[in-house]
Amino acid sequence: MATSEQFRFGVEGGGEVSALLLRPATARWLLVLAHGAGAGMSHPFMENVAAELAAAGVATLRYQFPYMEQRRRVPDKPAVLTATVVAAVREAAKMAPGLPLLAGGKSMGGRMTSHAAAEHPLDGALDGALDGVRGLVFLGFPLHPPGRPGTKRADHLAKVTVPMLFLQGTRDTLADLTLLRPICAKLGSRATLHVIETADHSFHVLKSSGRNDAEVLRELAETVVSWADGIEEIQAKPAQNA
Repeated sequence: MATSEQFRFGVEGGGEVSALLLRPATARWLLVLAHGAGAGMSHPFMENVAAELAAAGVATLRYQFPYMEQRRRVPDKPAVLTATVVAAVREAAKMAPGLPLLAGGKSMGGRMTSHAAAEHPLDGALDGALDGVRGLVFLGFPLHPPGRPGTKRADHLAKVTVPMLFLQGTRDTLADLTLLRPICAKLGSRATLHVIETADHSFHVLKSSGRNDAEVLRELAETVVSWADGIEEIQAKPAQNA
């Protein structure tokens, strides 16, 4: 069984926002999970993926960005969005001090998490060695706007110092895989790309794939767990060899 706890926390320049901690009894990780640009933390995708993660042993802390909390359509300025990410990670560390942290999100939420990590690599805000965040998880990294292929949105990823997991669909119009694959290759061992065949940006798959959306969500959760366990083993080696 998973327990859920609703609460609020403050964001510098953004007021207070709502959050929800879903923690299964078997939790081994806590993923700080941000929503996409057009839907908040209670969107069915967010709820369903959180439930699948809980079943796989990953707790989640979902939260609202200020504009969504205030029911505005236009997202906040990047500085407010990244400040929200930093505040959410700090809350997660307080609420579950015994769990190693991951951070990321759906589409824009994941991209803003990576910006926060790139902007604060050494001050403890999102550094694995200082604040417990071991890696970043992107549920559909929005590499470019639909129909406008480009790579500028990925320039900051070179400054991210922790491992990154890219979960992407082959029909995602916001991430041309012919552009994303070379980016991940350039990032080297820090980047892992997991591709879902026929999935779009919302991870809906074609009927011809022989799979349904529930099975895809389960694959996403299981991939997060296997990847997280793998980076934990790698990061533990220096301590064991010391």
